[in-house]
Amino acid sequence: MNHRLRIVVLLTVGLSMFTAPALAQFPMARGPQMKGVWKPVVGGGGVYKTDFKKDKGEMEIAVVGSESFEGKTGFWMEMVMNTEDGQMVVKNLLVVEGNTPGVKRMIMQPAGMDPMEMPVREMPGRRQEPMTGDVRQEAARVGTETITTPAGSFECEHWRTSDGSTDVWLSEKVSPWGIVQMKSKDGTMTLVRLISGAKSRITKTPTKFDPMEMMRRQNP
Repeated sequence: MNHRLRIVVLLTVGLSMFTAPALAQFPMARGPQMKGVWKPVVGGGGVYKTDFKKDKGEMEIAVVGSESFEGKTGFWMEMVMNTEDGQMVVKNLLVVEGNTPGVKRMIMQPAGMDPMEMPVREMPGRRQEPMTGDVRQEAARVGTETITTPAGSFECEHWRTSDGSTDVWLSEKVSPWGIVQMKSKDGTMTLVRLISGAKSRITKTPTKFDPMEMMRRQNP
């Protein structure tokens, strides 16, 4: 089985168990878990330099559209990440329920492949890491600080999670999570460029993912 197929099959095994809180366990599909305030603006986003144990390089995060899902407004958040095969694009439809942005649909386009709609469902008994749409509900305010990054200088609110594991600097000028900089025991994430007018990198109609069919194609 070649490298690209291994990535897709492993992701599928994980994603078939997946709900939004658990997605952080699959960093290739999501990148670092966002510890910010979910305030999506269609077309808005940012490019981040990431320096985590399993995620180094640049990651683009932007809101590329919105649509209704079961009577609620959902926003398509798209992440663009570089892998050893090339560029991977993951597009999630997020709908807020209570304070949790839940993933209702997910489309993935690995490097050199057509887009696929992935299964989004929960496997009972799997341990999940809570995800919140507002980190301030689980953090203490440290103060107001000016943070300078390659994207410019931002007047930020500095918050530290209650367990002391993560510090995050937030600005209302940044969509969709407000993150200018995030530091945790696993590494750092720093805004390097703001995005406006973002459009989806996925332009073809996705097909439903069939892992067995993909294995047959790769190994006739």
